[in-house]
Amino acid sequence: MIFGMILVTGAAGKTGRAVIQALARRGESVRGLVRRVEQAPSLEAAGAVEVVVGDMLDEAAVHQAVDGVRAIYHIAPNVSPHEVEIGSLVISAAQAMGVEHFVYHSVLHPQVEAMPHHWLNMRVEEILFASGLSFTILQPCAYMQNVLAHLDVIREKGIYPIPYPPQTRLSLIDLGDLAEAAAIVLTETSWRDATLELVGTPGLSQLEVARTLGEQLSRPVEAQAISIETWQAGARSAGLGEYQIETLSKMFRYYEKHGLTGNPRMLRCLLDREPTSFEEFLSRSGI
Repeated sequence: MIFGMILVTGAAGKTGRAVIQALARRGESVRGLVRRVEQAPSLEAAGAVEVVVGDMLDEAAVHQAVDGVRAIYHIAPNVSPHEVEIGSLVISAAQAMGVEHFVYHSVLHPQVEAMPHHWLNMRVEEILFASGLSFTILQPCAYMQNVLAHLDVIREKGIYPIPYPPQTRLSLIDLGDLAEAAAIVLTETSWRDATLELVGTPGLSQLEVARTLGEQLSRPVEAQAISIETWQAGARSAGLGEYQIETLSKMFRYYEKHGLTGNPRMLRCLLDREPTSFEEFLSRSGI
């Protein structure tokens, strides 16, 4: 164990809470940065010993959150147009406060300009490279947990709806594996100054995903492509902003052409075990 407070930014989301839980299991003291005061109880329940409330675009709030911590796990707001500005603020605060280790939650294949939020992640990586900070960059693929957003229609209709072709191949990672990996790099010095692709499975077609869902549910499940326009209408109804809708639509169009796949070997090495398979994840989830 390396002693000293660890800050998790963007801590109210599912990733932030999972990382806090993984660190708390290791006996680490964690401070979470959230935007709204009503988000604080969920962090405390996850194991955070301190919570700072403030906007990541507010320099004073960021400095307050960074003050006195030895390490940072930085998660930007999901699909934010301000990714670079936020990353620059947090990195600058880490420099000013003498933070020992900066871990950046990036994304698999940030080099792809056709996916704007991936491209912005790469710009933050570039700032981090030039910062002089000791860093680790984690580049996870899509979460297995995302599939569960469709669980009701999968159960009721036997349909797994996706805004790209069923043949599209995507690698997946269990959020629990990601959180464990984050806790490892935050508490062990041997993973510093590294960029690590975190991939739990080889590329799975959506036909394979649907077949595995069907085996788990003991009923046929069909991967069914929906139009991006249909997805956009549902996203607007759910309250998603126009920047997020347009950015994710570009991601789906990229998926349609190229998929998004990687190699699980790095995660296997980091965890010192086999990453969680999609079958194991579904079984554990009890669906």
